[in-house]
Amino acid sequence: MSEAHHKKTVRRNSAMREMEKPVFTGPAHHGIRSNRYQKPQLNWFVYIIISISLIFCSTLFAQWGVLAKPEYPTGAQIDPETMFNDSLRGQLLHFVTQMWTDHDFKFLLNFMVLSLIFIVLLLIINRFWICVAIFSSVIIVYAIANHFKVQLRNEPIIPADLNFISGGNTKQIVSFIPPNGISIAIGGVCGLVAIILFCILLQCTDGRKGLIRCSWRKPALMAKSNLKRIVTRFISLIVIAGFLFSFVYSLGNKNSWGQQLADGIADDPQIWNSIGDARSNGAPMAFLRLVHTNTMDKPHGYNKTTMLALSEKYQSEASRINRQRSTNLTDNTVIMILSESYSDPTRVPGISFNQDPMPNIRDIKSQTTSGLMLSPGYGGGTANIEYQALTGLSLANYDSSLSVPYQQLVPKQKWAPSFNQIWNAKRPADGSFALHTYYRNMYSRADDYRKFKFSKFWAMDGKYKLTDINPIDSSWYASDTSTYNAIVDKLGQYHDDSKQFVQVATMQNHSPYDNWYNDNEFKDADTSTGITDDERKNIETYAKGVSYTDSATADFLNKLDQMDRPITVIFYGDHLPGIYETAEKNPSNALALHETDYFIWSNAASASSHEKASQSNYTSSNYFMAQASEHMNAKVSPYLAFLTDMHAAVPAMSVPAASGNANEDNVYLDDNGKKMDIHKLPQSTRTLLEDYRFIQYDISVGKNYLRDTNFMDVPLK
Repeated sequence: MSEAHHKKTVRRNSAMREMEKPVFTGPAHHGIRSNRYQKPQLNWFVYIIISISLIFCSTLFAQWGVLAKPEYPTGAQIDPETMFNDSLRGQLLHFVTQMWTDHDFKFLLNFMVLSLIFIVLLLIINRFWICVAIFSSVIIVYAIANHFKVQLRNEPIIPADLNFISGGNTKQIVSFIPPNGISIAIGGVCGLVAIILFCILLQCTDGRKGLIRCSWRKPALMAKSNLKRIVTRFISLIVIAGFLFSFVYSLGNKNSWGQQLADGIADDPQIWNSIGDARSNGAPMAFLRLVHTNTMDKPHGYNKTTMLALSEKYQSEASRINRQRSTNLTDNTVIMILSESYSDPTRVPGISFNQDPMPNIRDIKSQTTSGLMLSPGYGGGTANIEYQALTGLSLANYDSSLSVPYQQLVPKQKWAPSFNQIWNAKRPADGSFALHTYYRNMYSRADDYRKFKFSKFWAMDGKYKLTDINPIDSSWYASDTSTYNAIVDKLGQYHDDSKQFVQVATMQNHSPYDNWYNDNEFKDADTSTGITDDERKNIETYAKGVSYTDSATADFLNKLDQMDRPITVIFYGDHLPGIYETAEKNPSNALALHETDYFIWSNAASASSHEKASQSNYTSSNYFMAQASEHMNAKVSPYLAFLTDMHAAVPAMSVPAASGNANEDNVYLDDNGKKMDIHKLPQSTRTLLEDYRFIQYDISVGKNYLRDTNFMDVPLK
């Protein structure tokens, strides 16, 4: 053996012996152990106490984010005990103490889930104080974001909202911070910075650099004790992370082991009532159950033969309908306007004014196809109603864990048919365009509109950027007048003989409603009863916004009347604003809080001017294009023929939340707005509903058998 090799062997053996030495020597003093080789190290018991305290506080803070302060009517006499129980502190205290008072362990379930997440993070990073800093930061941001979203839209953060950040929408999201939330945001940032700096300081002074002491340097890497620690760390990580992943992945699926385990402890899911789910079952659990979603169950008997038979069936139905129709959809420009949060506030129980906030639209509705639309959302969910209108697909057919198709489904689809593509078939270059007076990446619209094959998407940013867009007084969002002017401007860029499909989403009446408008006559006109002062302020501001929309819409239609080309407008409110707290407390008001206004109107150059289609009192947004086809006496595709028959049988349909009870069946309404009992429907209607599920499954997650048929094709000249 050479001398050099001998020296190398001695050094390696010395290093291995050094690794085998005990980590700690000497006595312990006040939870600190030390030796001459290392900085002071905390006792393991201290780490455990800190971890438990951190997760306990994190569970409470996450829950705080979805709670709301109680609002009482002016002059109401509330006893001190009730006031405390309804306060944020009282609600948080009940969330913890119900383990002993009610044997309800929801707090413990959320604590356990956050503990597993913390342990997995700790095993990955292997640096205790860095892990504490990261975990605390995430919880603080999550809780404060929840607090703001609940204030604005009465719904918590869901996994799909993370697409806003990944899509570069951080700046836009920050703009949603309400004025009274600035101090909370600043406090959160300061607290976040303080925690991070404190953890960095402790990481630098704590001698225990790795919670599980592992060395990755040779020759210590191959030491037996070091290998044992590495293997222990990774086995622990795989086992715990695997359990957590499997639990979360299965949590949103009915009858899965994860759901059964959670239910056995305390969980009581309220899928369609997201805010109720978060407040009752805990914010972390409500969030995690939506991480993995099941789009919809495969219908029994789904196969190519079944779908080809359905295509032929509705081809025959389309031929029957088209024998009675004289025009084509593409003979008209169709403008589909989603009016943000638009609805008649006086239909809400307890809300009234001695001045009508929407006289013009009320008059328009009386002269054309119009009625009420059953919305799946209240206070939010704009993209869902828009999705239904553009595709004809209904959220009622999807699994309850699919909360936002725009973000959870459309980006993954290989085939995404939408009604604007009917115009694209005749004018591939410019058959359809979209316009939204806000930022293009909200709800992943930019990506989804490309998937839907819109030729252009005009928004407040990006390549096709809108100009001359202004708010009203001190409001935050673009006025409807600005939006309508932009539509007229874009239509003016085309020849009079060109026809397009135009998708529009407004922003004027988006929350919050913080006394934006000068000279608001609805403050004096308000005769509402039994509501809180905060409600009254919000409702009065909202009513003024509705009034502005009313006059702007009338002016817009007058301008369209002057154009020498047939134009049809589908106008609808997507959902009610989440400002009716008193009415919302009464479950019997659920339907009223899910009904918005809509109309289908044609200008003077159109043969369908002043037409009023049959059975239009109630609808849901998935039927709009079928109704517009009837209104314009236009020929239909097999798909539109199916939707026409479906609307005749079930005029309106929505998710269980529209009934006020997430555990009930889907909501089906007749043309008088009365609930239809699905168990008492005639066989022909049940067959239509079954066909709907086959069609929707094939388009959404199935084999797309209908794609190679003429199911979506309409007659073209």
